[in-house]
Amino acid sequence: TQEQLAHRVGKSREHITNLLRLLKLPEDVHVTLSDQSQGMVKDARNYVGEGKGQISYQMIDCRQIPKEDHSFDKVIANHVLFYLDDRQQVFNEIKRVLKQNGTFICSTYGSSHMQEITQLIKDFDERITLSDHKLYDVFGLENGEEQLKKVFSQVKEIDYEDELLVDQPEPLISYILSCHGNQHEYLNHRYLEFKDFVRKKMA
Repeated sequence: TQEQLAHRVGKSREHITNLLRLLKLPEDVHVTLSDQSQGMVKDARNYVGEGKGQISYQMIDCRQIPKEDHSFDKVIANHVLFYLDDRQQVFNEIKRVLKQNGTFICSTYGSSHMQEITQLIKDFDERITLSDHKLYDVFGLENGEEQLKKVFSQVKEIDYEDELLVDQPEPLISYILSCHGNQHEYLNHRYLEFKDFVRKKMA
C-alpha cells in the first residue's frame, strides 16, 4: 500500500525539506507538505520540488484537515503545536486522518531549552527576554505527554540529545535578534557593547 506522510511545514520547514532533498523516496511513498500559510507552501515547493510526483503541497488548517478518515500512515508536527490554542481539536483531527495503526510524530522542547543563551542574555541585561511566551508551558516536554494521552492511547517520549558549538559571536547575536522578545529594546543601541560582551564570554 502507498505510505502517505502529512507534515505541517510551519517553522520547521527547513529541517524536513533538507531531509527530503537528500532522501530517495521509495516508489510507493507519497508525502504531503502542508501549512496554513500559502507563502510557506510556495517556499517549500520551490525548495524541494515535486520529487517525481511523490511530493504534493496543500494549504491546510490542521483543525479541519480536508482528507478522508484513515488517509495517512504518519502525520508529523515539528515544533508547531505550542503555537496552537485548540490542540485537543487538532489532536482529534489528526487521529481521524490516521490509519488504524498510524503514527503521529510531534516534537517540542522543555524548560531548559537554550538555557545557555538565556543565561548569557540575563548576564548582560536581566530585563531582556527572548520570548513573549514560554512555549514549553503551552506544549513542552513537561506537559505534552499528558495532553496527547487525552486523545491517543499510546504515547512514547523519545529524547533527542544534541549540541551546537558556536565559536563566533555574529551567528549567535543574529539568532538572539531574531527571537520574539524585547531584546531590540535593550540591544539595538548597545549592539557593539553586546557584541564585545559575547566575544569575551566565548573566549
